Amino acid sequence: MCGIIGFIGARPAQPVLIDGLQRMEYRGYDSAGVAIQNGRGLRVRKRRGRVRELADHLSANPIDGHMGIAHTRWATHGPPTSGNAHPHLDCTGEIAVVHNGIIENADTLRTLLRDRGHTFLTPTDTEVLAHLIEDAEGETLEEQVRAALRLVEGAYGIAVMSGEFRDRIVVARQGSPVLLGLGEGETFVASDPAAVVEHTRSVIYLEDGDIAVLSPEGYRVLDREGNDPGRPTDSIHWDVEAIELGGYAHFMQKEIFEQPESLCNTLRGRLVFDEGDAHLGGLRLTSGEIGHLRRVLILGCGTSWHSGMVGRHFIEALAQLPVEVEYASEFRYHAPLSLKDCLVVAISQSGETADTLAAMKAARERGGRVVGIVNAVGSTIAREAHGGIYLHAGPEVGVASTKAFTSQLAALLMLGLHLGRRRGLSVEDGREVVAALSRIPALLKRTLRLDDEMARLALLFAEADNALYLGRGVSFPVALEGALKLKEVSYAHAEGYPAAELKHGPIALIDDDMPVVVVAPSDQIFSKVVSNVQEVRARGGRILVVTTEGNRDLATVADHEVLVPETHELLTPLLTVIPLQLLAYHIAVLRGCDVDRPRNLAKSVTVE
Repeated sequence: MCGIIGFIGARPAQPVLIDGLQRMEYRGYDSAGVAIQNGRGLRVRKRRGRVRELADHLSANPIDGHMGIAHTRWATHGPPTSGNAHPHLDCTGEIAVVHNGIIENADTLRTLLRDRGHTFLTPTDTEVLAHLIEDAEGETLEEQVRAALRLVEGAYGIAVMSGEFRDRIVVARQGSPVLLGLGEGETFVASDPAAVVEHTRSVIYLEDGDIAVLSPEGYRVLDREGNDPGRPTDSIHWDVEAIELGGYAHFMQKEIFEQPESLCNTLRGRLVFDEGDAHLGGLRLTSGEIGHLRRVLILGCGTSWHSGMVGRHFIEALAQLPVEVEYASEFRYHAPLSLKDCLVVAISQSGETADTLAAMKAARERGGRVVGIVNAVGSTIAREAHGGIYLHAGPEVGVASTKAFTSQLAALLMLGLHLGRRRGLSVEDGREVVAALSRIPALLKRTLRLDDEMARLALLFAEADNALYLGRGVSFPVALEGALKLKEVSYAHAEGYPAAELKHGPIALIDDDMPVVVVAPSDQIFSKVVSNVQEVRARGGRILVVTTEGNRDLATVADHEVLVPETHELLTPLLTVIPLQLLAYHIAVLRGCDVDRPRNLAKSVTVE
């Protein structure tokens, strides 16, 4: 949940490191720091707060040097202070470490090192690593790092520099993403391709157990046994403009409006109109294997869990397979039942979500066939799954996910279609779904015209500190996602409920001040939702209904009605979620919140 950038080359390191930190700030933004080798030793600068605080300090107090490491933090061990910011040093001040992840046996190691005379200045687990490397035996820095990591339990992506070994940066990975960026006469290390895309498109994704050594001559990658594993060079397929605002006020706003394009990219080349099918070669599933499936298990966290809840409706309707949707963070603590003949779908925008990775590994151990649905090419889930679907939605910088959600829905719908066509779904029914899905990007453009209306409605609801979001069937997860968006970016308390569950408790909350957002497209259960809205109306709640064009059955009941275009009943979540995203965005702006970097949140949750 933090960002690492390192650089070694011929040009000054400081501006490269600061630029990389700023491009990764969505991964963590409560403190930041740099360590630069200036030829006489390490120079370290750290500041609490945003990267700009560190950048301002370095502008006034620059550090010369052509090699350095830097870090932007999301606090785990110890509060966000300058002292707890990375890089962390050993007793001598000669070894500097930046680290993503969590060292689970840090307390035990700290006690061991204290008994050996080490003095600690912070409660962080990362400082333990610095002292552990200082204490380790080895003739080179990489040997010291390797020896130290043998004692470590937990997850890490680290970059290490030493005042003694002034010509190298040592990098290691175990369960936390690290890549190398290969430039002309210069090499980078980063936890996110966004940090290096301005400088190079050529990257190497390290695997668990790898150690890399960066030097002025280039780089070496070694596996656990000290051998060259021959890691392949990959390419970043998007431009630096994709992670710049481009005239929008916020990345969240930009990414909401990119959804017609991002959805086109997800669908491109995959819809087979004549056969009513979806081409998903990356699944690596034969028709015979699909025919033997008995159930589907979907794993995800946060927004990805919500998309999985929608995906359940897709797969059950199209493939006639029972589907369970589990919080990835809870799955491992169930009884270890067999997952033979079960397709396990792991959903993660970043492909690095620690809880989802751990759940995916547990599912594999129980015999499940695991496929990933991820946005980040080369991510850990993409590499460790048996197969999968890339979203190709482009980088998502805003912490609150928007375009990744709609692309996840499209991927899940295509998965349901692909499975269904091999399990008895007729060509005609498949063609109907394919045709409807192909029209969604154009309908998204029309739906985004609601922006002004949602901004006006935001003025009416911005002062409310509580809200209820209701939906039934495929719209219930949309209500959950709308409530999550409002919580994430505006800090207003919001809860999503199945509309019929309202009378089983939550209805006690409704009064004249309570906004109630109802997701109610025209579908088979619409009449049931009308009854639930009447229950809210009778108790004075302020009702905002999102429904489909041509449906005015709630016009006399709701205080405000928002209309989205008509589409196939299964596909309505792709449209009904858009006004909820816009509403959350405009309310957050009105409340003066930091829309792209909400407090306490980070984009890529790489700790459990």
